Amino acid sequence: MITRERGGLLRSRDFRLLWTGETTSVLGSSIAVVALPLVAVVTLQASTFAVGLLTAAAWLPWLLIGLPAGAWVDRRPKRPIMLVCNTFSMIVFLSVPVAAWFGLLTMTQLLVVALAGGVAKVFFNVAYRAYLPSLVDKEDLQEANEKLQGSESVVKIGGPGLAGLLAQGFGAVTGVLVDAVTFGISLLCLRSIRYREPERVAATRSRLRDEIREGLDFVVHDRFLRVFAIFGAISNVALMGHQSIQVVFLARDLGVGPGSVGLVLALVGAGGVFGAALSGKLADRVGTARSFMLCEAFGSVMMVLGPLTQRGWGLTFFVAAGFSVSAGIVGSNVLSATFRQRYVPAELFGRVTASMSVLSFGAIALGGLLGGTLGETVGVRETLWLMAGLQVAAVGALLFTPVGRCRDFPADRV
Repeated sequence: MITRERGGLLRSRDFRLLWTGETTSVLGSSIAVVALPLVAVVTLQASTFAVGLLTAAAWLPWLLIGLPAGAWVDRRPKRPIMLVCNTFSMIVFLSVPVAAWFGLLTMTQLLVVALAGGVAKVFFNVAYRAYLPSLVDKEDLQEANEKLQGSESVVKIGGPGLAGLLAQGFGAVTGVLVDAVTFGISLLCLRSIRYREPERVAATRSRLRDEIREGLDFVVHDRFLRVFAIFGAISNVALMGHQSIQVVFLARDLGVGPGSVGLVLALVGAGGVFGAALSGKLADRVGTARSFMLCEAFGSVMMVLGPLTQRGWGLTFFVAAGFSVSAGIVGSNVLSATFRQRYVPAELFGRVTASMSVLSFGAIALGGLLGGTLGETVGVRETLWLMAGLQVAAVGALLFTPVGRCRDFPADRV
């Protein structure tokens, strides 16, 4: 396990490798978030519904395999799982530019790639979240999450802009190629980490179904985790319903070119850096739970500015709304992730994470599908209003839960 060194965690070789690999991979993913819809819209002339379906396909695996994945990951060392997932993702996303170069790319392939990449992401995310608490001391988790979330937010600024520039200069599929390359870099970083997880004492292994139930029961009967799971699901429907059609809104409704789309989304992503940097200081001043609520409230209220966006100078409304939402969400994610890593027993972490993620991340698939369907039927701008209203309502309801009524999250289960 990494122990605190003078100068912080970045002086630790193993943490630097994890941080570099994950940041590089997130850069690729932030490029792909823009590049895949641009490939669908610009190259394949896909409909708004098809673009929403593409987003839904990337998150659907959480609903299909999230629970057994969590139990399965808890049984095994985490780093080898992460290595396999990165290798698989690299190959899957590489198939898109290869098919495009031979004139064989179809919307069906994009959907399959999004689905397959989503499957790998399920296993990687569960393993990664369980791996970090074993790599870093408990008292360093806040710093680790701030650094990881902060750097991820930084690259999310450049990612969309780079995706737009690549699409403008070399074609939208180039962004997907870069995503595949970043998975390879992340793979090399993970392989270079010297730390090895300690072997667990052999124990009688129960059936996978019983282990899944144990993780679910832990979440259902815990008043904080239960609230996080339900709120996360509702919030993710709203946020992904908005995100799944934002490229369509900018490119078609407002006539913004591919390069400018990337620039606008890069400015939006800058909010995440602000949120990650502020979260720890805010928690020290007003408490971890209150800081979580303030971050969520700020982002949800400012989200209402998005549908007011018009052409030209009116784009500032979209940037201001997106910047604020990014700041609020990243700040609250740092706080909630640190809480769970300290609160949930290590032997249950994978199953608990998967149990919560099935609901909250599975809702992302629903949000993407809902955003695409509503955007096609009632209008893109109208859908943005509906998603903003849903997010405000979700945060308002959170005030009446244990999360909204306490100053700090508990350190241990009560």
